[in-house]
Amino acid sequence: MASKEILRADHFERRWPVVLQLLVVVGIATHPARIHIMPLWFGYSLAVACVLPMVAVGISRGGLQWTHLEHWSNLAICALGETVVLLTLYHIITEMLRTPTAFTGEQLLATSIAAWTINVVTFSVVFWQIDRGGPEARANRLGKKPEWLFPQASGPDAEAAEWMPMSADYLFLSFCTATAFSPTDVAPVTTRAKMLMMVESAISLITLVIVASRAINILGS
Repeated sequence: MASKEILRADHFERRWPVVLQLLVVVGIATHPARIHIMPLWFGYSLAVACVLPMVAVGISRGGLQWTHLEHWSNLAICALGETVVLLTLYHIITEMLRTPTAFTGEQLLATSIAAWTINVVTFSVVFWQIDRGGPEARANRLGKKPEWLFPQASGPDAEAAEWMPMSADYLFLSFCTATAFSPTDVAPVTTRAKMLMMVESAISLITLVIVASRAINILGS
């Protein structure tokens, strides 16, 4: 992590695009039609715990203590959110195996949309936090090892040398991973990046093939 002198006011990435993503997830995840294994306040608490450090980073203009807190709290909360998604999918699949009519098509469709969206945004935040040491390390050109190679950064020209990925680029990367189940234009270069993309693709595949397809089958019958 950079020193306080390096984290200057004009060298930090704005957090509002990530906060907006999280707010959209909260709205979808708390939809009353979906299947909940946790109370609604739990989802709201996770969102607040994820957003507050980002707000503090913005107010402090990249303060060192807040970027540390944001980094580790975001990773921990994202891991917890994905655990809830996996437990929800496990609950749905086991209940469907016991009783095929346990859930309605509307419940399964709403739950699959919520699980898929949470999966995309959660991994987007994780990618954003770990690549090249995190948003502040990228903004300050600290030369951290990249986890992914973006096509915009390849090439000998000055524009490619100056380009750095932002939160929207990691959202697109996560979206493609969850839909194509494989790398598209962004190539993972570390084992950690490859394993994270593999896990995201597997969760997305389970969500779409088992839960969403079952919902469509019920609604179409």
